[in-house]
Amino acid sequence: MPKKSASKPRRYPAPSTALSSSAVMEVKAGVFKDTCLQLLDDVRDRNLRIVVTKYGEPVAKLVAADVAMPSAFGFMSGTVIAEEDIVTPDFDAWGDLV
Repeated sequence: MPKKSASKPRRYPAPSTALSSSAVMEVKAGVFKDTCLQLLDDVRDRNLRIVVTKYGEPVAKLVAADVAMPSAFGFMSGTVIAEEDIVTPDFDAWGDLV
């Protein structure tokens, strides 16, 4: 049985930064399949955008997820409906107990 030689790490094309603020990388579908997990890490860590191509035609775009946390201030704005005065005591509702 022939010995397998140590496989070299796959290298994918360097990103192009000519037209945008974040780097754009074009990757063939087969290369994407082989290096998917590494590419996902690169998208997250290096703010890359990846265009996956099949036979030279773009078929998918991979971008980092927008994970900004919502602000604690004003997130419930418009959810409370005020109907009456809540400060003045309502003696009629308590009846003879007061």
